[in-house]
Amino acid sequence: MLENNPFFILGLEPTATRHQVERQGQKLLAMLEVGFAEIEHYQTPLGPRRRTSEAVRQAMATLRDPDKRLLAELWAETPTPTQDCPAEMEGQDNNEHGSKQQSAVGGFAQAMAALGFR
Repeated sequence: MLENNPFFILGLEPTATRHQVERQGQKLLAMLEVGFAEIEHYQTPLGPRRRTSEAVRQAMATLRDPDKRLLAELWAETPTPTQDCPAEMEGQDNNEHGSKQQSAVGGFAQAMAALGFR
């Protein structure tokens, strides 16, 4: 769910409205059709991924389903390496980096608890 998160594919925040999702999806599809190179990739916590028309269509379909959207929202809150760790720390196994990874896991657990999951 990290690589193919609909919010990452569409370049939207989890707070995006249904209208914003549809508008952004149509915009990306049009840009992919004419070959805009600057939108061919999107950022994920696992690094950049290639954006395709099929991926955009699938992302839009996923976000139309309330249950699938909720799951995508939870996963979209996972920090990307550039948000959470300085570039020079990526891939290093030190205590500070390990604690940042731990806080990301703790943040997910807190989000699940806030939604009533234990």
